[in-house]
Amino acid sequence: MTKAILGKKLGMTSIFQDGKMIPVTVVEAGPCYVTQIKSSEKDGYEGVQVGFLPRKKVNTNKPLMGHFAKAGIESPLKILKEIPVVIADGETLELGKEIKADIFEKGDYIDVVGTSKGKGFAGSIKRHGFSRGPMKHGSHFHRANGSNGSIDGSRVFKGKKMPGRMGGNQITVQNLIIADVIADKNIILVKGAIPGANKSIVTLKSAIKKQGR
Repeated sequence: MTKAILGKKLGMTSIFQDGKMIPVTVVEAGPCYVTQIKSSEKDGYEGVQVGFLPRKKVNTNKPLMGHFAKAGIESPLKILKEIPVVIADGETLELGKEIKADIFEKGDYIDVVGTSKGKGFAGSIKRHGFSRGPMKHGSHFHRANGSNGSIDGSRVFKGKKMPGRMGGNQITVQNLIIADVIADKNIILVKGAIPGANKSIVTLKSAIKKQGR
């Protein structure tokens, strides 16, 4: 079965392994609970909906409470998200099952999906890495966008790199290595950086294109 779990990015630190200092990202992974199972026969695809982080009952409406009760979960959960899980023959996955960080091991390759930090409205230099014009006195071109395209088109073509909203996009970083798993605290240490701000929700899943390093 494909392994996947939801987590909360806590921040970055560094650890020592084999006499070397390694930068790692600390992720609070789970515990998650299976709230719904998607099947090819009924839904047309295979997947699992999981819940993460506790939520107050007073802030949960009746339909959601019924959804959790159907899965055998007494306490409501704040984050609900589907993760692509392929269930192999002979394997079973039950509603209400708890998924913890110990599904992964040290040295596993994973893909991390997160939402990048939002930068707000940004110019073309910051957003796309354009070069600026001369900054000396007398120049009338400093940080402007430059030419918007050919005259024949008489319009700005779709996809033109221009100023606009930067960040806040879903990003997947592939083939990251798990440096360590602290099972009793549901903590996973991932080598390197992962997308998103601290306290943001990320998805950790088995690497699709595993590569040796």
